Amino acid sequence: MQRREFLKTLAVGTAAFVPIVKSQWLNNAQAATNGATELSISKRVLEVNGKAATVFGLGAADGKSGLVLNAGGDFDVNLLNQTNEDTLIHWHGLTPPWGMDGVPDNPAKLLTSGETRHYLFPVGQGGTHWMHAHTLQEQTLLAAPLIVRTAADLARDEQEVVILLHDFSFKTPEELLAGLKAPGATDAMGHGGASDHVRTRMQSMEGMHQQHMSGSMAMPGMPAMDLNDIEYDAYLANDRTLDDPEIVAVEKGGRVRLRIINGATATAFTIDTGTLPGDLIAVDGNEVVPVSGARFPISMGQRLDIRLQLPPGSGVFPILALREGAKERTGIILTTQGANISKLNASGTESGPVLDLFVEEMLVATQSLAQRAPDRTYALTLTGDMASYIWEIGSADGPMKVTTGNRVELAMRNMSMMAHPMHLHGHHFQVVAVNGKRINGAIRDTVLVPPMAEVAVQFDTTNPGRWPFHCHHLYHMATGMMSFVTYENAI
Repeated sequence: MQRREFLKTLAVGTAAFVPIVKSQWLNNAQAATNGATELSISKRVLEVNGKAATVFGLGAADGKSGLVLNAGGDFDVNLLNQTNEDTLIHWHGLTPPWGMDGVPDNPAKLLTSGETRHYLFPVGQGGTHWMHAHTLQEQTLLAAPLIVRTAADLARDEQEVVILLHDFSFKTPEELLAGLKAPGATDAMGHGGASDHVRTRMQSMEGMHQQHMSGSMAMPGMPAMDLNDIEYDAYLANDRTLDDPEIVAVEKGGRVRLRIINGATATAFTIDTGTLPGDLIAVDGNEVVPVSGARFPISMGQRLDIRLQLPPGSGVFPILALREGAKERTGIILTTQGANISKLNASGTESGPVLDLFVEEMLVATQSLAQRAPDRTYALTLTGDMASYIWEIGSADGPMKVTTGNRVELAMRNMSMMAHPMHLHGHHFQVVAVNGKRINGAIRDTVLVPPMAEVAVQFDTTNPGRWPFHCHHLYHMATGMMSFVTYENAI
């Protein structure tokens, strides 16, 4: 049975074997015809762990969260702010003109309550992208999928499943940030098992860096990594916890393409496909030579496309997101007709893996940048610590100024004890080196730089403006880890 025939008949049969809740997510959507689209920022009430919470919504007129557009057309959107708060949306993964990027006052003003703003620019190639506030409002779920489908995507006999991950707190983001900056807050948290070392970390950074680059292991008594600096109330996949997950009906023997977006503000995950090994086929909306496996790392702001081949018989297939260094987890459940679904706990028996660059080193872009020596190289140092909760990007080569037509290399060295997913607006870059090893890596817009690691990326300057380059940990960005790539004569 072809997927389209299966989906037509599924609605009749599924009620008999499992209650499937009507979803407001893109998993039930068809690709929209490109043209003028109404997109609204709203408020909604979400139930989390049995308690009601008011959060943001971001969706089109059909009530579903997010947008689905066709590659090669225009991003033609009227954005309406239906809330009483000023805000603005960043189109993460797209490359709009600078004036439409969505970072407040860079250069666009905030969208006021009741205001509508029109966006029109080429949507570009296909890919799994997302959109979110570039303010603390992102923590309150002001984020949604932004999927751009190619003609090849639409022609495949393949079911697409979109998963947006988030971390959730009943506290306001302002309260969370104040807690991180409060004197002695890090000593009380105990996150990462490293609080005793907070005030001594920077003293041994250089020695640790040399050991890391030479491949030796950290010795007892050395500072440990800080994995999580906020203990959230819940971890969500498509607005739901694993105690009450979204259940997606799939076809026996069918093929599924997972489009996974880490929209969490301060939490990295490992995607675990369990007994159903998959092929990683794209990262950040860009195709890679397939990498097979059952566990794939995803840091904040990153996206993964994973293709799954289902077995011919009945089955239940949890797709889990394991919180880094902790037992919490979230996810969705894929299920075939007639299968019995067992309840899953939102806390696992083991901690999720600590993210590293093992998979990153394996990735190879299917379409690389043309071979070319960089015109400009900037050596960047990522610094900060939990005690002061100040995070910075230092440049040994001065401000990142570029000219249209340049090839630019950013060589990042993380001298802090937290990992930093580094995101560049308005461009896609290629990962060209990991810890000094040159590679023909993935095309991305967000790359993880773990503690004591070095990652280099290259991009071409084809989109004039003053483009943010920052850590996608919301609270790192808010406390200083944000810089700019500035085109000459752009401002």
